[in-house]
Amino acid sequence: MSRFVLSQLLQSLVTLFVISIVVFFLGRATGDPAMLLLPSDATPEQFEQVRRDLGLDKPIYTQYVSWAEKVVRGDFGNSIRTRDPVSKIIMERLPNSLTLALVALSFVILVGIPLGIIAGINRGGPIDTISQMVAFAGMSVPVFWSGIVLMQIFSVWLGWLPTSQMGGPQHYVMPAFSLGLFVAAGTMRLTRSSMLDVLNTEYTKLARIKGLSEVRVILIHALRNALIPVVSFAGVYFALLVSMAVVTETVFSWPGIGRLAYEAVLWRDFPLIQGVILAISVITMACNLFAEILYAYIDPRIRY
Repeated sequence: MSRFVLSQLLQSLVTLFVISIVVFFLGRATGDPAMLLLPSDATPEQFEQVRRDLGLDKPIYTQYVSWAEKVVRGDFGNSIRTRDPVSKIIMERLPNSLTLALVALSFVILVGIPLGIIAGINRGGPIDTISQMVAFAGMSVPVFWSGIVLMQIFSVWLGWLPTSQMGGPQHYVMPAFSLGLFVAAGTMRLTRSSMLDVLNTEYTKLARIKGLSEVRVILIHALRNALIPVVSFAGVYFALLVSMAVVTETVFSWPGIGRLAYEAVLWRDFPLIQGVILAISVITMACNLFAEILYAYIDPRIRY
């Protein structure tokens, strides 16, 4: 198990290294960063002074090493727009996104998994047909569209829920539903498929031959094994929810890291863009690593 964990950890570190290179050169590909810090009437002497202060007069590989050393220490530089440390801005917004993602993940678990189980048990029946139609609809509707529709119905027409911003529990309902709809639909289909596979295995057939009731076959023999791939992907689902939050947080004006990414692009605040991309990448890789380890713990066969 330790060798498997070490292997997955090394793969994650290599992936993060590649992402860091891409993010670093992304900031250089759009032009000289010094030009973003100075007014249009700056003198050439001021321009050269800023370049020296930022280390832009050094070779590109030296710039990357210096930048990477700071990033490892949590120093992403300062925001061009606010002059505040990027790490401080991200840490102010990140908890809001993580909380929203957790609420959306709860919706995914409470809705997607039960519907998938029921659809798998009733294969070919009306419940299965309706569940599949709902799942296809959930995976087809864009996140921004579902958010706008929810806002129009429950905020504008009915006045039941607040339209935007972050506050009490009622503020989480529409953003969490809009964010989790796509993932819940995918989870339902995965659970249904896994349930059908398990119900057709030899050990479930043997349990029926021994005279066990269908309820006991499903609850004791089928359900636990059918949920292995679903549970092991919980980390992946959470990472997906965090990365999808850009659209949802923008629609609902949610003060999270997704909206921060959108604002950073509008402001052309490249240090902030780099910091947000790296933060989301680290969260995604950590969740994927957790999912791989959890899957290996539940099903030892994949370790070898």
